Amino acid sequence: MGENPSGFKGDDLPVEMVSWYDAVEYCNQKSIKENLKPYYNIDKDNQDTNNHNENDNIKWTVTINENANGYRLPTEAEWEYAASGGQKSLNYTYSGSNNPDEVAWYWVNAGEKILTGDWSWPAIESNRNQTKKVGTQKANELGIYDMSGNVREWCWDWYSDSESPNPSWRVVKGGGWIGGVNNNEISFRGKFDANGFGPDQGFRIVRGE
Repeated sequence: MGENPSGFKGDDLPVEMVSWYDAVEYCNQKSIKENLKPYYNIDKDNQDTNNHNENDNIKWTVTINENANGYRLPTEAEWEYAASGGQKSLNYTYSGSNNPDEVAWYWVNAGEKILTGDWSWPAIESNRNQTKKVGTQKANELGIYDMSGNVREWCWDWYSDSESPNPSWRVVKGGGWIGGVNNNEISFRGKFDANGFGPDQGFRIVRGE
C-alpha cells in the first residue's frame, strides 16, 4: 500500500489505524499483486444508499465478485468458525482457551505489568499498553493465533440487531489490547463505523482456493 498507518510499527506487529474501506482496498491490491482476481468491486463515485451511518462520509459502494479467487474479509460466521477451532473445536470461550491470559492481549496484560481493578484509560496509558507481536500467545485448535485480543478485526458483514435494523456499522470481532476481557469472547459482536479507525482496529484476510 506504500505506507503503514499503524501507531505501533514493527515487522511482527498487527497493522492498526485502518478503516473498513482501507481493508477492502488492501484485499484488492494484494490480489492484483499476486495475479488473482480481485474479490471486490469498489465504486468510489457513488455512495452506498444502504449505508445509514450519519458519521460515515465515505460510503463507497462495495460489491463482490462471487467467483473471484482473490483476498477478502471474512464474514462474521466464517470468523467465528475459525476462531472457535472449526471441526476441531473444544468449545472454548476465547479462541484457543477458557483462560484469556493464555491466548489474548487485552487491557489487563498488554502493557509493562499486569493491571488490576476496573478498566481505566489513565492506567492503560501509564502502563504503556500496546499491540503485541503476533503468534506469541497460544494458538487455537486450528493453529491460528490472536483471534482473541491484540486488535479487533473487521468482518464483511453489516451489524444489525433488533435495535439497529438499518445498516450503519460493520462488524468487528475478537476484541483488542484496549478492551475488556468480554470483548475477547468468540461470541462477542462488536460494531464500528466503516470509516472509523483506531489503535486497536485491524483486520484478517481470507481466500478461497
